[in-house]
Amino acid sequence: MDDPFVVADAAHGHHVDPVEGRAAWGRLLTMGKPRATRANLLVLLLAVVLGAAIAAQVQLTNERGLAELSQTDLVRVLDDVSLRSARLDQQVRELEATRDRLKSGTGTSAEALEQAQKRLDTLSILAGTVGAKGPGITLRISDPNSQVTGPVILDLIQELRDGGAEAIDVGGVRVVASSFVGDSGGEVKIDGTPVARPFVIKAIGDSKTLASAMTIPGGIVESVRQKGANATVTESDSIEITSTHTPAELTHAKPVE
Repeated sequence: MDDPFVVADAAHGHHVDPVEGRAAWGRLLTMGKPRATRANLLVLLLAVVLGAAIAAQVQLTNERGLAELSQTDLVRVLDDVSLRSARLDQQVRELEATRDRLKSGTGTSAEALEQAQKRLDTLSILAGTVGAKGPGITLRISDPNSQVTGPVILDLIQELRDGGAEAIDVGGVRVVASSFVGDSGGEVKIDGTPVARPFVIKAIGDSKTLASAMTIPGGIVESVRQKGANATVTESDSIEITSTHTPAELTHAKPVE
């Protein structure tokens, strides 16, 4: 087999005797060292200059401080500091007030009662045991050919729930989580109560979101129109629902203690 060093030198037009042992390893290391070409020296010089420029810029920025800032920059810094100070002062006052209440024991019962009342009001609205008012929409569906059936009304209710409706009334019947919709002799019933045509649906929640849920392509408004009915959505800042739901007495479910 040809010696690799002999072959390499022969390729350059030279003839040398074969190199073996430590001399061969020495030549191999010499060949592997990077050569100080002009390109390598230029890259090294650029790297050094760039590093020196970055270091000088950082040091200059640190030395400038607030003294070199413009008047606009100084005003902005002062505003930021003032706002931060005001927020911290407000937090201190709130913490001190809480500390004083806890030390004196006054107001604790009243606060607990207020929170309990808010919780009761929320649950009562969700359960439909009290009336409700707030922003929302009114949806009117005229259905002269009685083509809007129970499943359509059920889809409508589900779309309102998905849109964030907090209280729903369909034709004077309060809709809650346990409500069911059915058909009987061409009549739509909710919880067994007939709902007269034209359907009038009230929903309390974000009016923009609820209206969009009803009017999106392929939504309820389009679906009822395909059945020959007509639907109109009216947004309002104040919707009042007076109908209530009488919850059934539970015979099986009990609270977990």
